[in-house]
Amino acid sequence: MASIKEGASGGGAAKPVAQRLLATATRLFAEQGYDRTSVQEIVDAAGVTKGALYHYFGSKEDLLHEVYGRVLRLQQERLDRFADADAPVEQRLRDAAADVVVTTIENLDDTKIFFRSMHHLSPEKDKQVRAERRRYHERFRALVEEGQHTGVFSADVPADLVVDYHFGSVHHLGTWYREDGPLSPQQVADHLAGLLLRALRP
Repeated sequence: MASIKEGASGGGAAKPVAQRLLATATRLFAEQGYDRTSVQEIVDAAGVTKGALYHYFGSKEDLLHEVYGRVLRLQQERLDRFADADAPVEQRLRDAAADVVVTTIENLDDTKIFFRSMHHLSPEKDKQVRAERRRYHERFRALVEEGQHTGVFSADVPADLVVDYHFGSVHHLGTWYREDGPLSPQQVADHLAGLLLRALRP
C-alpha cells in the first residue's frame, strides 16, 4: 500500500505532476522492482512527458531516493515532536517507538522498495541517506539514554543495542505484515512499544 495513492487522471482531481510521478514510480517499483522499471514506463503510466519528470527529478535514482526520503522526513519530524514534548521520558519513548511502527506500516511499499533497492543509489546519495537515518536513530537513542541516566530505565543493556533491537523489528515488518491480517497498525505498534519498554524496566 503506497502512502500516496495515484489519483484520477483527468479534471480537477488530478494530482500535481511531481506527486503523481512519485506515486506512479512507487507503485511500479513495488510491483516489478526498481531495476526492471524504466523511465518511459513511469512517465507513460503517470501520463506526463520525460521532460516533466526531469523537471522535478533529475533521474530515476532521484525518484528512489525520494520514495524513502519522504518517509524518513515524516518520521523525523514526528520523533522530534515526541522527544520535545512535556511528558515523562517513558511516555515520550513509548510514543516514539509506536509511531515509527505505524508510519512504517502506513508506508510499507516505500520502505520495502528502499531496503530492496538501496544498493542502486550512488555513493553520494547512499551516504546522505545513511546520515539522515543516523540522525533519526541518535535522537531515538537519546530518549533511551535520558531514561537510563535518570534511573527510569535499566542501564544493564547499552542504549545502542536497545535501539538496534527495536529497529530490527521495524525493518522486518515488510516481510510479514499484511493489511488484511489480524492486527491493525496501531495494535502492532502498541505490542512492539510495550516489548521495548518492558525490556528497559529496572
